[in-house]
Amino acid sequence: MHLSLAASSGLIAVFTRFALLGAEWVMWVLIGLSVLSIGVMIERWRYFRSLRDDLGALGKKVAALLRAGKLEDARGALRASPSPAALVALAGLEHDEDGPEAREKAMHSELARVRPSLERNLAFLGTVGNNAPFVGLFGTVIGIIQSFDALKAPTGRTAAAAQAAAQAATSRVMGTIAEALVATAVGLLVAIPAVAAFNYFQRIVKQQLGLTETLTQLVLSHAHAIHDRELREHRGDLVRSFDAPPSPREPRALEPAQA
Repeated sequence: MHLSLAASSGLIAVFTRFALLGAEWVMWVLIGLSVLSIGVMIERWRYFRSLRDDLGALGKKVAALLRAGKLEDARGALRASPSPAALVALAGLEHDEDGPEAREKAMHSELARVRPSLERNLAFLGTVGNNAPFVGLFGTVIGIIQSFDALKAPTGRTAAAAQAAAQAATSRVMGTIAEALVATAVGLLVAIPAVAAFNYFQRIVKQQLGLTETLTQLVLSHAHAIHDRELREHRGDLVRSFDAPPSPREPRALEPAQA
């Protein structure tokens, strides 16, 4: 029992000494997270801005070209678009001769390749938004520990000296607590823009994925239409071949009797 208490007090002393080093390093951590999150916001904004395209008009154009049988023109229209939805739909059109299932698998594969690019660094923004307040709170706790340590009664002093030291400690404690609360405020200041940016970019990702689904269904509907037409033509050929009257056989010429 005494050994456990001694070990516990030893650990508490270690953490107390660590806390008394100050919370300035926590502020530097928060500033670093803020700079990184702002860099990610700018990079994601520029990336999504480069993907802008009128996909509604593109879908109508591609549908019209496919109905007209202009497959190569439809591919060219998709290649000219910078959006991920166009890349996924183009992967399906590249397998136009392999059937609907091959087109669907090709588009799923392309979507799996494109999706990480859409979601890149968003996990970092979500992590900063969720954890920056706790980092700031950690700095505040360190400051409060420093404040309570400053309130300890001094030993080996006269009553007047102890009273003067207590008054000085009280003023110092007020300043330390104020500095500690700044860490929480900075943590919130870092977290709020990160969370807002994370939600905004997540909405853009969902929008891009929805537009991708629209174009892929357009390509698949065209593939199924071609497949169904080919099946109908094949069945028609079979029906005509069964319904056609058999061709009359030519009479075999009689061989002359051998003497």
